[in-house]
Amino acid sequence: MNLNDRRREVAREICRIYDVSLSVEALHAFADILVPFKVLRGHKLVNEGEVCNYMFYVEKGMVLQYYKKNNTTVTEHISHEGDMVICIESFILREPSKIVASMIEPGIVYGIPHDEMEAIASRTFELCKLIFKFYQRSLIISQRKADVLRFETAKERYVRTMRENPEIIRRAPLHNVASFLQMTPETLSRVRAQVIEEGIK
Repeated sequence: MNLNDRRREVAREICRIYDVSLSVEALHAFADILVPFKVLRGHKLVNEGEVCNYMFYVEKGMVLQYYKKNNTTVTEHISHEGDMVICIESFILREPSKIVASMIEPGIVYGIPHDEMEAIASRTFELCKLIFKFYQRSLIISQRKADVLRFETAKERYVRTMRENPEIIRRAPLHNVASFLQMTPETLSRVRAQVIEEGIK
């Protein structure tokens, strides 16, 4: 499969995930701006202090988004196949990112460049709708995470993640999972033991 065909296949998959129908012309315009990256574990898609120039679709691999606070790494989000990775404030406002996006597995991602995305969106409402869906989902994910952290216990947060996003539990390093769920590694170990003992699935 040549690059153009592969990009169109990825574009169709993104549209399927975000439940947006595009005309053939709009789909091809979107596919044409996709930039494939084959990346190694540890590669930084976005570094602190850099402007986030791409929104990334994860075709393969796992991405950690984190920031530093008091010399501690705080996990903001963990993404994998089928997810979109964006440091949204930096991407939209064109300001240096406070968040790092780093591969914790080798993989393949497709970058959606900011300027090209804005250009094609200015030409068709269909693509405006797709971009709106990107931002909408990002905001909903952030709001749901905030609500979970406000209202759920450590055990409830772990069980929710285990059920709704089991790949994070299976594949991400435990210290990153603990940070993502805002608990210490010791609390995570205790919660995991309780869940196993109680046979919760």
